[in-house]
Amino acid sequence: MVIINGEPKDAAGKTVMELLASMKLLPERTAVIVEGEILPKSGYDRILADGETVEIIGFVGGG
Repeated sequence: MVIINGEPKDAAGKTVMELLASMKLLPERTAVIVEGEILPKSGYDRILADGETVEIIGFVGGG
């Protein structure tokens, strides 16, 4: 299990990109924090490990 935004999810073994796709989130409109560190977009091929904590922040345009 991976803790994603405070909720346990079965995402261990998935890449960050696969996780975002499963959540229907666009990588260019998200920031991902893994274990307290901001992950650069070039690191979205990182495989998530069991027990890790992930925060995903989505950006929305508007005015």
